Amino acid sequence: MASEAEIQTPYHRIGGADSLRRITDRFYDLMDTDPAYKPLRDMHAADLSPMRESLPGFLAGWCGGPRQWFDANPGKCMMSMHKPFPITRETAGQWADCMTRAIADAAPEDREIADAMTEVLARMAKGMARD
Repeated sequence: MASEAEIQTPYHRIGGADSLRRITDRFYDLMDTDPAYKPLRDMHAADLSPMRESLPGFLAGWCGGPRQWFDANPGKCMMSMHKPFPITRETAGQWADCMTRAIADAAPEDREIADAMTEVLARMAKGMARD
């Protein structure tokens, strides 16, 4: 049986809180400045600070790390949190592309888990499209 030290969650493999913060900051920086993401950016509030604070916590719990976000938001998930937004295939694709770039730019050392995270988040985003 593997010891606890030998078992690493995706959270640990991606680099923990610091790496998720870098990914999140890069994601929102790209969304805020790259004209390719203007329709996606236009769906968001003028102030991205609350989302910049929330997303790393969600990602941490989602990939096996600290679950404070889930404890603070019982019964919430990404689908329910985004239900009010008019997400189209275009904006879902922009979100997936922006997150793909953010993960690549943050350059987590464990490429296998970074690629897996990219793939799953892209599928999740594209699954929210309602057109």
